[in-house]
Amino acid sequence: MAKNNNRPVIHARHLTRIYRLGDSEVIGINDIGLDIAPGELVVLKGNSGSGKSTLLSLIAGLDRPTHGFLNVADHNLTQATSPDLTYFRRKVVGMVFQSFNLMPTLNVLENACLPGLLAGKSADQVTSKAMGLLDWLGLSTRWNHLPAQLSGGEMQRTAIARALINDPDIILADEPTGNLDSRNGQIVVELFAELNRNWNRTVIIATHSDIADSVASMTICLKDGAITDQTCDI
Repeated sequence: MAKNNNRPVIHARHLTRIYRLGDSEVIGINDIGLDIAPGELVVLKGNSGSGKSTLLSLIAGLDRPTHGFLNVADHNLTQATSPDLTYFRRKVVGMVFQSFNLMPTLNVLENACLPGLLAGKSADQVTSKAMGLLDWLGLSTRWNHLPAQLSGGEMQRTAIARALINDPDIILADEPTGNLDSRNGQIVVELFAELNRNWNRTVIIATHSDIADSVASMTICLKDGAITDQTCDI
């Protein structure tokens, strides 16, 4: 159930993404209709190949739909230009990935600061914000460490700081616990739940496990690129 009656922060109709490989076509997602209200914590569930990553990539402005309509936080991503999408990715959404995607030659603080600097914010402002985030995430003693010197949980928490540096309204997490042990995975899920409850961020977690079920306000099940009303079979 939605938490409020506000208009959806994510609104999709007939959303379709088809990948063309030579003479063949692969359907990533097919004719999806979706409304997500602000302040939801959504768990997007499905097996590998179900379309979870494709849907997240479209919502994040990292990919474009083949057909259909998609509006995210009052941004029409169906008609957006490349500069529009660049602005959208830097200001509106924060992404967290399974493989962390940290820059190996930058330390923890520099990795967390990078999107803010790319968005044109002052170094002092960004550094102060990053230090506060890293302190909240339990990384205040790790600022000068490179990713190779971190545990998996520390790398993912650094990635969360990076995703939050520009104060995005929406956090998108693609299998964020996939490379973590159960303890660190639960810590990461609880951080997302805190972002949702206390910071009023809309959070979407794509996963093939049940680790985030207990914190979800909304669950969406994908199968073969489409939303299914059946119980998530994973």
